[in-house]
Amino acid sequence: MSARRKSSVTARSALDSGAAPVDRSSALPLWAQVHADLRRRLDAGEFTDAFPGEHALVTEYAVSRHTVREAVRRLREDGSVIAERGRPPRLAGTVEIIQPVGALYSLFASVEAAGQHQRSVVRILDVRADGVVAVRLGLEESTPLLHLERLRLADEEPLAVDRVWLPAQLAAPLLQADFTHTAFYDELATRCGIRPTGGQETIRAVVPTPAERRLLDLPERVAAFTIDRRTDHRGRPIEWRHTLVRGDRFAVTAAFSGRTGYHLDVASAPAGMTR
Repeated sequence: MSARRKSSVTARSALDSGAAPVDRSSALPLWAQVHADLRRRLDAGEFTDAFPGEHALVTEYAVSRHTVREAVRRLREDGSVIAERGRPPRLAGTVEIIQPVGALYSLFASVEAAGQHQRSVVRILDVRADGVVAVRLGLEESTPLLHLERLRLADEEPLAVDRVWLPAQLAAPLLQADFTHTAFYDELATRCGIRPTGGQETIRAVVPTPAERRLLDLPERVAAFTIDRRTDHRGRPIEWRHTLVRGDRFAVTAAFSGRTGYHLDVASAPAGMTR
């Protein structure tokens, strides 16, 4: 059977199965046709339970695996689906992890409150000097600091890169902690006898570096933001934290009224501060 006749038979089979066959006479590339049709089907809510796997799409559209991969890659870039090596594509979820602005909140608790499993990959846990951070904490530039860097995962998907510094003199016991599945401030309270009582936080929109995008598995068109936090204990700075968060998996919120403006519920927060 000739290649042209084989292609025609395959296309008819796809049509008979209910799929939208591609038009090989069109000037539009095959991957673009598959991408456009999948985008249409996504918008119509067709894939509510699961997104088709690569093999199913190859059969359905009667195209090569390369064509399907390119179409799915474009869906991944615009944040419609999540596709990782060795795992089938799946629909990208809506933002479910929400933090209140101005409260002493817990990322650990918020992830699990959203029904997702929280896990961290500890990338760094040591003692080092960092002059810039030390000055932010009101310390001499050469002051030894405990430094913890974690990749925060929600349901095994990258959510944030979290970097924390504290004076080693008060935080050294944390070197023995396992931060794989635990809340930082709980460990600080248990091992060091300290709980933050307040602080200041700044949130900024940022353009992640290529390395940060790879670490967070962040599609090219998906935004990110940073959270810089200085935490105090009874008026004394004890922690500097820099967190890079995926904008498609995380949101911040604040309550307000026309009479009083923004309402930041801080008074009741410290007891539950377990980030």
